[in-house]
Amino acid sequence: MARLRKHRLDGLFGAGGGMVLLPLLSRTTDLKPHELFACSVCIILPVSLVSAGIYLLRGGSFLPDAIPYLIGGAIGGAIAGLTLRKLPTKWLRRAFGAFILWGGLRLLLK
Repeated sequence: MARLRKHRLDGLFGAGGGMVLLPLLSRTTDLKPHELFACSVCIILPVSLVSAGIYLLRGGSFLPDAIPYLIGGAIGGAIAGLTLRKLPTKWLRRAFGAFILWGGLRLLLK
């Protein structure tokens, strides 16, 4: 059960943190929408690194399984970084919403 709770918290503050961070940052800061998305992504990295460090200290091993995702994430991050300023805010919101829906559907259909 503790393992399940850990993954829920990591999802809330790590990779899934955009669902919490974007609304929080938009209400508490004067950042523009593009800056909000960038800040949200920047917050994910340190939280994920801490989570991975704790997992490794407890004897976990995930690097061989993670390499394809790390490569894909690096490529996607580079593309996003190059195109973020060029996309209208409306399309960023739609893409983010579609990503959340896709992830939710995948979880429901498992």
